[in-house]
Amino acid sequence: MGVGRDVKPQPPEPLLRVDDLRVSFETDRGVLRAVDGVSFDVRPGEVVGLVGESGCGKSVTALAVMRLIAMPPGRIESGRILFRGRNLLDLPPAAMRGIRGAAISMIFQDPMTALSPLHRVGAQMAEAWRFHRAAAGAEAKALAEDWLRRVGIPAPSERLLSYPFELSGGMRQRVMIAMALMHRPALVIADEPTTALDVTVQAQVFDVMMAAKERDTSVLLITHDMGVVWERCERILVMYASRIAEEGRVDEIFAAPSHPYTEGLLDSLPSRQRRGARLRTIPGQVPSPLAWPAGCRFSDRCPCAFDRCRRECPPLYDVSPGHRAACFLRDPAGGG
Repeated sequence: MGVGRDVKPQPPEPLLRVDDLRVSFETDRGVLRAVDGVSFDVRPGEVVGLVGESGCGKSVTALAVMRLIAMPPGRIESGRILFRGRNLLDLPPAAMRGIRGAAISMIFQDPMTALSPLHRVGAQMAEAWRFHRAAAGAEAKALAEDWLRRVGIPAPSERLLSYPFELSGGMRQRVMIAMALMHRPALVIADEPTTALDVTVQAQVFDVMMAAKERDTSVLLITHDMGVVWERCERILVMYASRIAEEGRVDEIFAAPSHPYTEGLLDSLPSRQRRGARLRTIPGQVPSPLAWPAGCRFSDRCPCAFDRCRRECPPLYDVSPGHRAACFLRDPAGGG
């Protein structure tokens, strides 16, 4: 029997699958649960935005994927991080070093903590290339110069001889972006990659990053800027208080958010305000990660909360294919 022409192709298997990840830190005041049961996928060639307030667990999630959680005081309590089907949490350190930087690259928020202050920029870039590719020094230097030029650094041959402290914050950030992209990784995790850059350079750097997507490079973009997510991402993960509150396609969620927290984030955008109206804010504070409440973690700030929200923690309910929200209002059996 022949296959019907109307059969839709199956979506590709995820490049990255994070499954029920839990990360905690020991503190003087008790155990801080920074990531508490987070699950999501990133498919080949996809740009996914991970958004949420400061302290919600976005950066800790990224560091866990890279196996860069300082232990102690941190600890990956449970979960799986599957990259191309292999659980990164089961790999020995040497195997993880072979993946980190080559197959998975990370652009850190603070370049001064990621770049060595004792070595010149060119030496750091060339060393990373030779470690993963076993290439000659001249080849590594030429490639480093080419990537500095791509991210908009003037006189790149001269900058190769500079130490990080001799560069501006914006230049250091672009050096780190060049180092992350020059290996042509399968996955780039970008944690607020353009924070130190002016608007015109931001656009240039994002164009370079999006060009990598054309080679089936996936990007997990961690940001607080919903405007960047709208312009650059295909799917969005909204994180609140160490958990995923909502996930789905960017166009669908921006048009019809299904979690009150997501709605509050979008309502705070100036572009969604009436001319002359005051900017809307979300009242209240995020609960302490040292003692998460038993119910929905947004319930104390939510205008739609009812008794069940304060007693139970909602799972992610299907809103539509690929769109889920952790809100009892989306419970098909009834919110009450």
